[in-house]
Amino acid sequence: MAAQVPHPLHAQVLQSEAVSRNISQFGTPLLSSADPEGAPIHSSYPGGASISAAVQATLLKAFFDENALVPNPVQTDPSDPTRLIPYTGAPLTIGGELNKLATHLGQGRNGAGIHWRSDAAASLALGEEVAIALLRDESKTFKEPFEGFRFTRFDGSVVNI
Repeated sequence: MAAQVPHPLHAQVLQSEAVSRNISQFGTPLLSSADPEGAPIHSSYPGGASISAAVQATLLKAFFDENALVPNPVQTDPSDPTRLIPYTGAPLTIGGELNKLATHLGQGRNGAGIHWRSDAAASLALGEEVAIALLRDESKTFKEPFEGFRFTRFDGSVVNI
């Protein structure tokens, strides 16, 4: 058995209100987790869910008009979240909504304690590269006339394939 190495904590940490609340609620000073079994056994990076979301959002932006406006958008009513009311903010585009969807998926995994923010951000970029490589490869196999793909990356730069 390997020798345990002490990692002393300053007494103020163990006497903090946050630690007291955690002990009261969970019976341990260790941080709680959204998952009862604790952290998942897979690595943190890359985030598979973020990669998948990025691939899908990128492919949809490539095949559809990402600049098209979302017609008649709605939002939850702040005074009654069971109702929807017309959205009155800045115009919403398909591309912008796809970007938000992919990003929120990764942020949800971060909030659950499964990934770090840097995992989600890097995984979005990685998934986007996977989709771009796929589109480049597949576009070479098209037999019918094809003008190419044009879409905006998560960072705002434009890709032409």
